[in-house]
Amino acid sequence: MTSPSTPPATVPLVRDARPGDVAAICAFGQEHVRPHYAPLIGAEAADAQVRDWWSPTYVAVGVEAGCVVVAEVGGACVGVGQRGRYGADHVVYKLYVDPAFRGHGLGPRLIDGLVRRLPPEVTDLCVEHVAANTRAAAFYEREGFTVERVDPSPSGNPALDVVWRRRLLTADTLR
Repeated sequence: MTSPSTPPATVPLVRDARPGDVAAICAFGQEHVRPHYAPLIGAEAADAQVRDWWSPTYVAVGVEAGCVVVAEVGGACVGVGQRGRYGADHVVYKLYVDPAFRGHGLGPRLIDGLVRRLPPEVTDLCVEHVAANTRAAAFYEREGFTVERVDPSPSGNPALDVVWRRRLLTADTLR
């Protein structure tokens, strides 16, 4: 899988990530995360996001654990979703869509891909995002995630506060 230079006009396939996808997932993060976050949280914090959460080692662990889904078109990565654990909670830690594919239902499909991989006894799913990411906040609201709490950033910068949201997984919210 590669990273696209121009978006193809076909519907992306959402599937479980495989070990061979790690490099493309990392390249996707390097291409899209910093430009999105730098205006919101500053260049230094955006660089830290890419360095810490989009490294081959970090991504490979998630892929190996079956916690990463990708959206692809013609072998090119156009979206990534990753979940993990925070205590007993299952949490979406990554959900990114190539800007050329936003607004066409790909984000919800990535969430669906992550939900399908959850153990059957799981009744809810959490997500966290920085407070400055109002686009993410609006998206998660539309998807049924309600604010549970806001953790202040250790830096004191309110843009870096972490907003925690939760969605119950009922028959209506499972797709």
